[in-house]
Amino acid sequence: MPELPEVEVVRRGLESWVSGRTVDDVTVLHPRAVRRHLAGAADFAARMAGRRVGVAQRRGKYLWLPLGDDAEGFAVLAHLGMSGQLLVRPQEAPDEKHLRIRVRFKDSAGTELRFVDQRTFGGLSLHPTTPDGLPGVIAHIACDPLDPAFDDAAFHSALRAKRTTIKRALLDQSLISGVGNIYADEALWRARLHYDRPTGTLTRPRTAELLGHIRDVLNAALAVGGTSFDSLYVNVNGESGYFDRALDAYGREDEPCRRCGTPMRRRTWTNRSSYFCPHCQRPPRPRSR
Repeated sequence: MPELPEVEVVRRGLESWVSGRTVDDVTVLHPRAVRRHLAGAADFAARMAGRRVGVAQRRGKYLWLPLGDDAEGFAVLAHLGMSGQLLVRPQEAPDEKHLRIRVRFKDSAGTELRFVDQRTFGGLSLHPTTPDGLPGVIAHIACDPLDPAFDDAAFHSALRAKRTTIKRALLDQSLISGVGNIYADEALWRARLHYDRPTGTLTRPRTAELLGHIRDVLNAALAVGGTSFDSLYVNVNGESGYFDRALDAYGREDEPCRRCGTPMRRRTWTNRSSYFCPHCQRPPRPRSR
């Protein structure tokens, strides 16, 4: 699924092409694409019509468009799922095979916003916003490590209190948002930490070092448009990112570690895969009874 860099690339595209425009009409072509909007497709389209789109926002992997110029604050929350795409297209462009929602605007820019989703795991929905502008349904999501509001000291304290393993903690969106399987493996390789390292063993300097590597890998991926292993993860212009060419850990099973030359390994981990170097990222010692 898209992680922070991929979602931020889409957010920037929406900010350039959609923010500030007023919705003319919305067409829902597949009801599953608005299944999280419990009032249904007709209500979704009616409530969006005539609304001005604010500046696209993101927290971690979550993306939304604030709507309206009145006191009733609500936003369109986008769930990209496994294959969801938000594309800006000329109105005369042929429809994509898996087009689910079309949003047209009142200006004469000649472009429209399309939600395309091959596997229909994603969708759009409308939600009231909190006083700080967050859709209420994601108010529990933690800040991401690129957010200026992210509190490094609080994160370390939460890690120590959580009593779990480090990769589980990195994927816990209530602790730190935006980091998924790919970038967790990359950051842990850079930090020379095994994915099963207990969080209670991390010192404050070690946590600070790990956060530095997380930020570095997220920024590096963001600079090249994110990671795209196939044509499903694209920006609003339909272009893929290419950070997959620079991955040090993820997907490199049996290839030599770029640090020490030891063949990289893959282990099944909570219905996912973890990639690591058995020499640089030694597993934790079993605790004695």
